[in-house]
Formats: sequence, C-alpha cells, structure tokens
Amino acid sequence: MRISTKGRYGLRIMLELALRHGQGPVLVELLERSQGISGKYIHQLMPGLRHAGLVRTVRGPHGGYELARSPEEITILEIVTVLEGPPVPVECVARPAACGRTGECVTHDLWCEVAAAIEGVLSQVTLAELCRRQRQRGQEPLSFSI
Repeated sequence: MRISTKGRYGLRIMLELALRHGQGPVLVELLERSQGISGKYIHQLMPGLRHAGLVRTVRGPHGGYELARSPEEITILEIVTVLEGPPVPVECVARPAACGRTGECVTHDLWCEVAAAIEGVLSQVTLAELCRRQRQRGQEPLSFSI
C-alpha cells in the first residue's frame, strides 16, 4: 500500500490542526505557510474530512478550520481511510468478489494479514499521540502572529 500526496498532506494538515486544538479556527494561510501546501489543495482536501466529521469550517473574518473532535478521539486510520480509502494492499481484500480465486488462494490470506496489520497500527495511533511525538522532537507549530 502506498499513501498518495493526498493522504500525506491531509495527515499533515490534521496534525497541524491537532497541535493548535483549542486555540480557535486555523486560517488556511497559516496552514499554507506552516506546511508548505497550497491553499487550493487544502481546500480540495477539506470537504471529505468535513463530511467525515473530522473537521469543521468556521466562517467569517476570524474563520478557518478546526478539529470537530478532540485529538484523542481521532485515529490515523480514520484520516487515511477518508483520504485514501481502506488501507488494503490488493483489491480482493476489500472486495473478495473481485477475484474468482479468493476462496482457494493463499496469497489472498497473506494480503488479508497485511491489511489487518496496517489497520492495527493506524487504529492504535491518534492525533494526540502524533502531537506528543512532535513535541517530543521539540517541534512546536510555527507562530505567524504579528
């Protein structure tokens, strides 16, 4: 399984929102500067995250994006699944009917084990845990206050 730019950038944006959780909405311009991601691309990622109940939009002059739930409640699996789809290495894991050999194929069983391992890791890590790891490295979110 390979995570695309969409998944990588989306997770970075979600981590940035988690690091700033409780400080009010985060402007797209701040996300652009802190993560080096274009505002246009950020706006493309947000509808899916919003629809999944992971972020909310705040309109107005002090508006922006913020987490819809606390960082402790959002797993990396949720984020990756919204942005990339189920974390499966081959199609027959997600859709067994896609292959007529699924019932007799030992490689199908192996791919199911791989998918379960990936899902297990991603479901155990929350945004709060990633924030902890980020802070442990001494890397706080950049401040762009004037």
